[in-house]
Amino acid sequence: MRLPTVRYALLVLAKAPTPGLAKTRLCPPCTHRQAAHVAEAALLDTLDAVDAAPLAARRVLIVAGESPLWSRPGWEVVGQRGDRLGERIANAFVDSDTDVSLLIGMDTPQVTGGLLARCAGLLGDAGARADAVLGPAIDGGWWLLGLRDPSHASMLAGIPTSRPDTGARTRAALVGEGLRVARAPRLRDVDTAADARAVAARCGGRFADAVGQHVPAPVAERA
Repeated sequence: MRLPTVRYALLVLAKAPTPGLAKTRLCPPCTHRQAAHVAEAALLDTLDAVDAAPLAARRVLIVAGESPLWSRPGWEVVGQRGDRLGERIANAFVDSDTDVSLLIGMDTPQVTGGLLARCAGLLGDAGARADAVLGPAIDGGWWLLGLRDPSHASMLAGIPTSRPDTGARTRAALVGEGLRVARAPRLRDVDTAADARAVAARCGGRFADAVGQHVPAPVAERA
């Protein structure tokens, strides 16, 4: 993948790491407080990666809930809008009021600034070979969506999320709009304790530390 030739915006869809509301699929084996610590670490590592992405013109947090983490130098903050996740994702593109945009969540703390820049490079300028870039997730969803024209995000509102076919449905919807869709590398989302351990083993940083401290080892390992 090539580096971008145009400036672009990076959007992060984020939920406040509140016990009982964040990363609840880690429970069990985690307590809600432990899951919140893991969620906070994942978010902070993700924001660090976005800060490190070259040529990003804007960095926008699309937030749900209240958190002191939203006060981050160089970032804009926009509240999430919509009932379903698909609606909130579609509105995130619209409410950020920008042109070439890439949106990620806080479930892939292994992402790097270089990877984000290379994904933006797949969009390029008006003569680029792709109108959209989609990063598939191992569970069948997606971890990144980039659009050269964010108005196309409206189609996302009706796509069911958190399903094994969410990524395929999203790609089909983009292609159905006549868009040329590039494929970003496939990453593993952090949803379960097994996901957390697998990602932590590869990425290091705050997230790996949090997993080591707050995600209990499987019973067989503790015996």
